[in-house]
Amino acid sequence: MGGTVVERALHIVVLDRSSVGEDVSVEPLKKYGEVTFHMTTKDEEAAGRVKDADIIIVNKTPMNADTLDGASHLKLICEFATGFDNVDLDYCRKRGIPVVNVVNYSTAAVAQHTIACVLYILEKLRYYDDYVKSGAYGAQPRFSHFGLPYSELDGKTWGIVGMGNIGRKVAAIAEAFGCRVICFSASGRGGCTDYEQVDFETLLRESDVLTLHCPLSDRTRNLIDLEALKKMKKTAILVNVARGAVVNEADLCTALQENWIMGAGIDVLSREPIDPRNPLLQIQDSSRLLITPHMAWASVEARTRVVTETCRNIEAFLRGEARNVVNP
Repeated sequence: MGGTVVERALHIVVLDRSSVGEDVSVEPLKKYGEVTFHMTTKDEEAAGRVKDADIIIVNKTPMNADTLDGASHLKLICEFATGFDNVDLDYCRKRGIPVVNVVNYSTAAVAQHTIACVLYILEKLRYYDDYVKSGAYGAQPRFSHFGLPYSELDGKTWGIVGMGNIGRKVAAIAEAFGCRVICFSASGRGGCTDYEQVDFETLLRESDVLTLHCPLSDRTRNLIDLEALKKMKKTAILVNVARGAVVNEADLCTALQENWIMGAGIDVLSREPIDPRNPLLQIQDSSRLLITPHMAWASVEARTRVVTETCRNIEAFLRGEARNVVNP
């Protein structure tokens, strides 16, 4: 006697719920099936959590043979991010599991943070805020105080490494400030023709502001090292919103201590969260060094877009369409 076959609901497992913040709703994911949320997932917990998953949504947890071999129902991996270096793409390709990501969701946020870092260092904002709040301003006889000189961006040279969407957005803003924009292609391909391309030596020598927006690769690891920092202007500002290892942190510490450059803004580090032994923590003067906890990308709008675009990726997959697949 035949029975009715009941198709089981899709089981979606979110391994890194905290990566989009608790202030951003993930409720829209529930319309695609039964969802299990985990705020964070340790590497050793992953295999057990995904063994019954049809769809995995992940940010940092490794997705490889060790974590996925037991996931016999797995049909799709969604990155809650643009980066997918936590996924073994070859393994997933061999198993026929598409991996999709979210593109361009944080361009505006990272560009905005880049500008904020530059202005914070350039205009010595920490010093002036402290001066007023300490009572020193109220106690002085003059209407104004400009004890630490600062310069205008207008007429300065703004150098960029990495002319992707974020680099181009920063370039456009820099131009609006009146800067001459130059760029260097770390990959050697140099696809950007909208701005003046220069070699690395020229970039270091001429940049009043140097901002980094490139991927981490063998070409860019330790790109900004002691030798590079010594070639920069003593009045230069460096901002890294790319990947921590693009800058040699010990060398940057030395450069700031020896006044080889004026200041730096860092949002990414070689180890995250920061290692308590990181040499940059020696520099407590925020007028010289601003360190933020990898939050340049994390505006409310950007994190909301991550969820929205992940939903669109799932919907496309369920329709049999390829959308943002990184391992075709």
